[in-house]
Amino acid sequence: MAAHHTHHEHAGADLALAAKATLERSGEQWTAMRAQIFRALAGFDKPASAYDIAEAVSKAEGRRVAANSVYRILDVFVGANLARRVESSNAYVANAHPDCLHDCIFLVCDTCGQTVHLDNDTVAESVRSAARAAGFAPERPVIEVRGKCADCD
Repeated sequence: MAAHHTHHEHAGADLALAAKATLERSGEQWTAMRAQIFRALAGFDKPASAYDIAEAVSKAEGRRVAANSVYRILDVFVGANLARRVESSNAYVANAHPDCLHDCIFLVCDTCGQTVHLDNDTVAESVRSAARAAGFAPERPVIEVRGKCADCD
């Protein structure tokens, strides 16, 4: 893993196109429901639970969408690098650069819930290296820092 890299941050329709291309490259299909789930996820400004996403899609579709269906799709998204799971809050964020696979760090505000996604390959590689030194084979480091954001401090 490189110490530093650059990538293009996608937004709006460009993000949906990048997500679709990445998902299809992974061998999965970009269905209408997956597009709706991704659009809803990308529309949140904070990490969203499957229930939040199900509610948003239900309103947009005018029919009930079950949270367990959303969970299954989110699992596909995480596996294909379209979304990241904020483990401590069991919520998800859209990955703004799905075509770039790397470990990430989340800064989670305990007051307002805002979550910032950082890319720091040096820190991530240090965690992986420490795990390997302890005889552990790291597959998916999860790094979350809980505290207060600048707005809540």
